[in-house]
Amino acid sequence: MGATATLPQLVDWLTRFRDVVAENQGYLTELDSAIGDADHGSNMTRGMNAVIGKLGEPAAVDALFKTVGMTLVSTVGGASGPLYGTFFLRIGTTAGAVAELDGPALSEALRAGLAGVIQRGNAEPGDKTMVDALTPALDAFDAAVGSGDDLAAAARAAADAAAKGRDETEPLVARKGRASYLGERSAGHLDPGATSTALLFESLAQALA
Repeated sequence: MGATATLPQLVDWLTRFRDVVAENQGYLTELDSAIGDADHGSNMTRGMNAVIGKLGEPAAVDALFKTVGMTLVSTVGGASGPLYGTFFLRIGTTAGAVAELDGPALSEALRAGLAGVIQRGNAEPGDKTMVDALTPALDAFDAAVGSGDDLAAAARAAADAAAKGRDETEPLVARKGRASYLGERSAGHLDPGATSTALLFESLAQALA
């Protein structure tokens, strides 16, 4: 494993995410039907299919993630498009016109993405949103990079933490988004956004392995 995430690996990350979202489209929709609009799976599948269709051969990391972000914003309905779109746009803006990212640079870019999601969705940990998977994932990634782990180990730690964060949304009462309208009835269900976020980091771990 190299010390950097290269453009081909980042494209592979997105391709793997598209594939796993498509594989889990029904499951994501089932989760969303319980506490949302029953469209998270179909929306994310449509959006990621459009992303992969537009990627081509990006010249730099910023161009790659700008394409991803803008495509998701324009093709994904509901809250997912703006939130995921902002996440990827912020990654690209922060990363800049480079061909690869080392651990600290990838961490900084991912952190900028999280900040964008929090700003756009006005959510914080515990609100039963994708932030509940994103935040522990990046905390674990940062800790691994800070302790000298390579990118593969850091990404695996992030994926495991995202999955744990996803699972911990089940007992929460939603405080943001469509699910918040249900009040106490939103408890007992996994959050769909946190679930797709866990798939995102599992895809990253596989791409960097």
